[in-house]
Amino acid sequence: MIFDTHAHYDDEAFDGDREELLSSLRENGIEAAVNVGASMESTERTLELIRRWPCLYGAVGVHPNETGELNEEKLERLKAASREDKVVAVGEIGLDYYWDQPEREIQKKWFLRQLELAREVKLPVIIHSRDAAKDTLDLMKAARAEEIGGVIHCFSYGTDMAREYLNMGFFIGIGGVLTFQNGKKLKEVAAFAPMDRIVLETDCPYLSPVPNRGKRNSSLNLPYVAAALAQIKGISEEEAAEITNRNARRLYRLREQ
Repeated sequence: MIFDTHAHYDDEAFDGDREELLSSLRENGIEAAVNVGASMESTERTLELIRRWPCLYGAVGVHPNETGELNEEKLERLKAASREDKVVAVGEIGLDYYWDQPEREIQKKWFLRQLELAREVKLPVIIHSRDAAKDTLDLMKAARAEEIGGVIHCFSYGTDMAREYLNMGFFIGIGGVLTFQNGKKLKEVAAFAPMDRIVLETDCPYLSPVPNRGKRNSSLNLPYVAAALAQIKGISEEEAAEITNRNARRLYRLREQ
């Protein structure tokens, strides 16, 4: 069974068939998924989903491009949400210089504050880092993030950066890009990283793997990613699914089923 470590089932892209899709996960080999907050509003929607669906866990947090909405009162609301049953992480948090908004100092401030929150509530973090390799790593080292633990979601850097995060004890999140013809850098990272430090993710509704690239993504596409990883690692698809499931449970500090 496959564990999807990063999904956004609260997204409006699923408004038409959310019930049907989530009901079908288990029969299609998907044991569980973590629905990840990206704003205060999506964090609230995440809590609603995990209360209702046994197959879903949740993460609470504000994506770097949404940090302009944050203040201390809202951070307290995140703290309260983080203590809810089935919340397994703080995220997604980090830096995004691709969209480059709000201004970088605001992104940095709330990245650090959410790292502090994760430390306080003793949860791992889900890190979003896009076009911000050096600043993300520098801030995480300054915050001693290796003591917090977590995953670098949708990993997009090279093996040198992967080595830094692996040395800090972080997991590497791998999704549909692994199947892309232009995904050479991620293939190199997948080959480089130890199998026991890789987790599978969709980031759905985004980043569908080949052969469904360009269409709405869901956890049902993860077998394609598991197959690509298995080929790189020289193991069976079943082993890839089993090992990454076990890794996901270690990442999120869940008991093995």
